[in-house]
Amino acid sequence: VPEVTQGVPLSSGMVLLTWQKIAPTALLYQISPSLNMKILMTLAIMSTILGGWGGLNQTQLRKILAYSSIAHMGWMTIIILINPTMTILNLTIYIIATLTLFLSLNFASITKIKSISNLWNKSTSLTVIILLTLLSLGGLPPLTGFLPKWLILQELVINNNIIMATIMALSALLNLFFYMRIIYATTLTTFPTSNNSKLQWPYPQIKTINIIPPLAIISSLLLPLSPMFIT
Repeated sequence: VPEVTQGVPLSSGMVLLTWQKIAPTALLYQISPSLNMKILMTLAIMSTILGGWGGLNQTQLRKILAYSSIAHMGWMTIIILINPTMTILNLTIYIIATLTLFLSLNFASITKIKSISNLWNKSTSLTVIILLTLLSLGGLPPLTGFLPKWLILQELVINNNIIMATIMALSALLNLFFYMRIIYATTLTTFPTSNNSKLQWPYPQIKTINIIPPLAIISSLLLPLSPMFIT
């Protein structure tokens, strides 16, 4: 998946990492009562660890998103036998966040990490949306991406799967680390730019399309609604 995602356009990568997750998740949802819990949890842990470790050594943005997708699939898988509704919630939030990110990247024609830093001169708001969505995908509180991880860990602890919950939490830190590394490279380092003027005439101001702002709000600021999902 990472190599394929890196080799296709952003629009195709968006479909690969969002729409094509619905079918296997729906299949797991349907056959979950007949699955072996130990095997499923082992596969889920392997998926989250692979997604975390695989993304650490990557410098290509689309490969990092692909490995993050693998890790998110592990989170959806580990909870499907305990609380299938939580899997649907996790999938929904993941798809919304990924759509927000890919639409923003595609609109700004960004395929490399350093291009995000250059985007700051063109559209500050779009840059902030991209960075917040990345942090949300990494599961950083108090953003929306923390909500499914928090609820899943809570369900695992309630069902006395404390070791599983600990492993999943540690693997989530790996994903958060390489997203924080992207944020660091974007915000704390400045790449060379030929635009030293405050006037933006060399780079016309980018206007975001209407669908990105509401998706960004949902993918970043949904955590205050968590009592609705808990009860």
